Amino acid sequence: MASDGILIEGFLEMLSAERGAALNTLESYRRDLESFADHVRSRGTSLQSSDKQAVAGYLRDLSHRGFAASTQARHLSALRQFYRHLFADGIRGDDPTRTISSPRTRAPLPRVLSVEDVDRLLGTARAEAQGGKGSEAARLRAGRLHALLEVLYATGLRVSELVSLPLTAALRDERLISVRGKGNKERAVPLSDAARDAMRSYVDARKAAGAQAGSKWLFPSHGESGHLTRQAFARDLKALAVRAGLDTGALSPHVLRHAFASHLLQNGADLRVVQQLLGHADISTTQIYTHVLDARLKALVDAHHPLAGS
Repeated sequence: MASDGILIEGFLEMLSAERGAALNTLESYRRDLESFADHVRSRGTSLQSSDKQAVAGYLRDLSHRGFAASTQARHLSALRQFYRHLFADGIRGDDPTRTISSPRTRAPLPRVLSVEDVDRLLGTARAEAQGGKGSEAARLRAGRLHALLEVLYATGLRVSELVSLPLTAALRDERLISVRGKGNKERAVPLSDAARDAMRSYVDARKAAGAQAGSKWLFPSHGESGHLTRQAFARDLKALAVRAGLDTGALSPHVLRHAFASHLLQNGADLRVVQQLLGHADISTTQIYTHVLDARLKALVDAHHPLAGS
């Protein structure tokens, strides 16, 4: 029977040679596997002879020691891959992790801006875009930022989808735009009048200035991709938040996407509709917003139930 150390080294060599695992990844696996090896060794067994009960006992021990569910899940993932490797190599005839469920991790609630905060942000962007102050380049940047924010809050697009919108999105006189998202899947999202007007105003300003006339992108840049980067948009948004008097630590393009979804649900939208608009392949991804539905239901009961507050 091979020693624990030899088995771990063989597994790590496989990860490095066959999967090209990075050094940090290999060290993480090593720590987790050596931790389990120490656990079972203290109970008189080894990695090669450990069974399902040993793995389950180790996870309970991690829980009792205060490790988060996400950390427990990471340890189990390392053990799963390790024992699958031993099974595939014929070192073991079974996989003791096969029927063990992963510790349940609770997804963190997304940060959400209030409707008032979004109004304040959009109002600041709109005022700067319409103010006509500064150089021509500064006015174009202000118009671009206003258009970006109006479209993001109106559609809930992923930031990568937003910055790579084609110019045709602003030229069509339609209430829906077609977006190609994750997995190359296409979906239609509605545009508000404010978003459509902001896009057209920005395109008209670009045309009048003769800027990026040959670009196919709605938000062009001189970078490699040809369109505005996510990082540049996030930077401009942080600067706008400062001017609007908002907490920059609680604001990002992704937070505005969350605001779009949360505010829809607060006002009665169906979760399945929000799933479709966000481009989530699985409803379970959208269910991080169920806290919004819970709050809305509680408010309805408090407002309309005859015994509420009694």
